Amino acid sequence: MTPPAISPSPISTGLRGLCPRCGEGHMFDGFLTFRPSCETCGQDFSSFSTGDGPAFFVMSIVGVFVVGLALWMEITYEPPIWVHALVATTLSIGLSLLLVRPLKGLLAALQLHNKAEQGRFK
Repeated sequence: MTPPAISPSPISTGLRGLCPRCGEGHMFDGFLTFRPSCETCGQDFSSFSTGDGPAFFVMSIVGVFVVGLALWMEITYEPPIWVHALVATTLSIGLSLLLVRPLKGLLAALQLHNKAEQGRFK
């Protein structure tokens, strides 16, 4: 199959979990497992390797948000420690699960768009 003349934006397709080449097929088979290939255009997804990138960005984003919220709550309301623990735990788990798939798709789409490969010494 031939790729489309104008490739879709890697940011929009990656965040939605769609094929970065055609923008129609799905990139994921499970929650975080890549499909072997796109069902629409046949793009091979087996070479995608995002490594720890999505986890790093998720931890950074969620950490800043949760710590900022905890500081605001402490200054504004001075709640007991169990409220901090409940809010921080719930938000950390929920936001992490919400963000990890779109960020993994985004990094994979950017990897394909920029033709990123394993670094090699000559």
